[in-house]
Amino acid sequence: MYIPKAFEGDEAAAREIMQAHGWALLVTADEEGAPLCTHGALVWQDDGTPHGSLVGHMARANGHWKLFDRPAQTLAIFWGPHAYVSPTWYTPGVKVPTWNYVTVHAYGRPEIIAATPAVLMVLSKLAAVYEGTGPDAWGLGRLPPGNAAGQTQNIVAFRMPITRLETKLKLSQNRELEDRHRVIARLEASDSQDSQATAAWMKKALP
Repeated sequence: MYIPKAFEGDEAAAREIMQAHGWALLVTADEEGAPLCTHGALVWQDDGTPHGSLVGHMARANGHWKLFDRPAQTLAIFWGPHAYVSPTWYTPGVKVPTWNYVTVHAYGRPEIIAATPAVLMVLSKLAAVYEGTGPDAWGLGRLPPGNAAGQTQNIVAFRMPITRLETKLKLSQNRELEDRHRVIARLEASDSQDSQATAAWMKKALP
C-alpha cells in the first residue's frame, strides 16, 4: 500500500482499527496469480506474537480456503471511517477535493483449524465480540445440543498469524493546521457517523 510518511500509522492504531472494524476483505492469489477475495468478519487476538493473529471462518463451499497452503501470503484489508473533504472547507486558495480515511493491511498465511472443539472456540469468540456479553446476547449455548458441532461441517475456520502490518491514517496531516481544524468542524457537524468518526481520528492526529 502506498503510504506517504505523513500518513503512516503505528501498531497501536492498527490494532484499534482491526478491533473496531472487523468486517474485512481477505485476498489470496490462486495458482495463476489471480486474486480470490472473500468478505468476512475477523477477530484480532493478542497471542504473544509480534503482531497478533486473526481468526475467522468461511463457507466450506467457498474454495478460497484451499489456497491457504500456497506459499503466497494472504492479505486482510480493514477499513475504518472515511469521509469526503471539500476544498470549500479550507482557507481561501487554489485547493482540490480529497478523501480522508484510515485503513490497515495485514499479511500472513492462514492456518486451517480442523478440530471441532477449536472451531467452536472460534465461533464462540466471534459471537462474543459482535454480540457482546449481556443477558440478551446470542451465543452457541442457545442452539440445541449438538447443533453447533454439526454446523461446523459446513464451514472452515482459520487462524492467520500476522507477519506484516501496514497502517495508513490519511487525515489531512499534510494541510495547514487551520485547514485541519476547519475540516474537523465540518465533519463533526455532519449527520454521517463515518464523517463524525473521521473527525475523531483527525483530532487524534493533531500535533
